[in-house]
Formats: sequence, C-alpha cells, structure tokens
Amino acid sequence: MIQYYIFLLIINPYLIQTTSVEGIWITQDDETGQKKSEVVLYLEDGKLYGKIIRLLLPEDKGKLCVKCKGENKNKPIEGIVIVKDLILQDEFWEDGTIMDPKSGKVYDCYLNLEDKNTLKVRGFLGFSFLGRTQIWERKE
Repeated sequence: MIQYYIFLLIINPYLIQTTSVEGIWITQDDETGQKKSEVVLYLEDGKLYGKIIRLLLPEDKGKLCVKCKGENKNKPIEGIVIVKDLILQDEFWEDGTIMDPKSGKVYDCYLNLEDKNTLKVRGFLGFSFLGRTQIWERKE
C-alpha cells in the first residue's frame, strides 16, 4: 500500500511543490509596493529570460521605452525582454541582466525563490550590495 502512495507522489506533479521560476510573475515597485506589470519567465537554450507581457497601471498603458538603447529604443514596453541570460547555479539564477524600462538602464541580476509564489529579484551594478531588490509574486 505504501508503494502505491509513493507512486502517486512521483507521477502527480500537483502533489509536489513547484520549484520552477517559469511562469507569470507580478512585479512590484520596491519603493511604493505598487503592482506594476506581469512578466513571463521562460527558459530558452538553458538560460532564463523574462518578458513584460502586461502593464498593470492605467497610466503606463501604451508607454514606449524612450530611454532604452538599441533595438528596444521607442518600442512598446509591453513585449520587451527585460531579464536575459540567467543561469541556474545551486538555488539561484544568476550571471545575467535585468533592464529597467523606466530608466533604460541595464543591471547585473540574480533571482531566487523565497517560496513557490515569491521571487526575490536583485539588480545591481558590479557589487550585489550596491543594488535594489524587488519581490515578485507568482500569478495564480
């Protein structure tokens, strides 16, 4: 009988807590706590990327990335890939970048799951202690 329950746990992913960061996350402003956007995190060629799929504040709808450089310059913020090239090392996704569409600046980045529905995202310049941390919530 116990083997049957172990078998059910192995084949039923809904009974096992997810540890994947893939999915849709709601970003929050680290200063105001205001929910700002939905970002989909996805894997491509073994690296993690994140794209803004929806801006949540009415005043942000239709905004362009006017301070962005390169291919994102003056493109709609919705649809821009802001998280790039993160690699999983132990429990952290690191060695990639995150872009702030408001300023157009690109920061070094790492992220990790606090729990299955809470993601800690850290952007910094050079040294991790010189940066900002945001908490993103998994969209259910």
